[in-house]
Amino acid sequence: MSAQKRVGLGRGLGALIPTIENETRPASDEAVLSVAISDIQPNPRQPRTAFNEEELKDLSESILAHGIIQPLILTIDNETKKYFLIAGERRLRAAELAGLQMVPAIVRTASDQERLELALIENVQRADLSPLETAEAYRSLEENFSLTHEEIAKRVGKNRSSVTNTLRLLKLPEIVLRALRSGAISEGHARALLGCGTEQAQVTTLQAILTQGLNVRQTEAFVRKLSGQSEESPAAKKSNQVSPEIRSIEEALMHSVGTRVTLHPGKNGGTIHIHYYSNDELNDLIERFSTFR
Repeated sequence: MSAQKRVGLGRGLGALIPTIENETRPASDEAVLSVAISDIQPNPRQPRTAFNEEELKDLSESILAHGIIQPLILTIDNETKKYFLIAGERRLRAAELAGLQMVPAIVRTASDQERLELALIENVQRADLSPLETAEAYRSLEENFSLTHEEIAKRVGKNRSSVTNTLRLLKLPEIVLRALRSGAISEGHARALLGCGTEQAQVTTLQAILTQGLNVRQTEAFVRKLSGQSEESPAAKKSNQVSPEIRSIEEALMHSVGTRVTLHPGKNGGTIHIHYYSNDELNDLIERFSTFR
């Protein structure tokens, strides 16, 4: 193993470390080591699979100018004596791109499950994961470590319905998943497709989205029509033409509540519609909102 040395954070530098959860933030008594990049192995349970090359280039330039502000989080393999990356793969890749040989890191003892949890927590809190990467990470926690949706939610700081709805995305046909993964459709589109009764209806709706340029609300209307449900009211149809500001608020509420949320602003106030797709999801929403009394 290459040489490593203890390095101090320096006065005031601790304040520059982003305030995320304790799992990925250095404790005051944790030593920061300088570790050779060649000694670090990628996290085999890294939930993030796609890295934007332009963003990595920008980060590498920042590292050259200012260094790595937040240390990487590593664990050590007792057999190979190599380090496994837990958190900070973007920083590691950018450091390599910048030509660095050594990086600051904190070494922690972590099980296989904890490696996945810590990597997932860091990426989710930084909003770095795509919807499918998040869903696949949740599925790994569920299948490989027998965690319930409630347990996963507690570990990543989400509500149970958010975890359940994100996992439901994986039930979509592969052609839909490819469209979501490539960015051809949004997470909102994908959630609307979950309302289709059959896989064929989902594929038909996907084609309509791609060929007609349907937004999320138009997609929901298309799904209702395809399912033989009643048409939207004139007011609801008019609300399909929403401003980017309203759409941004809807997306933020969707991530907070864990399900589709639509705003219907009026002259003096408006309404908020919270969509649910199962009785379990409805009960979960009722339970959550009852705590606000």
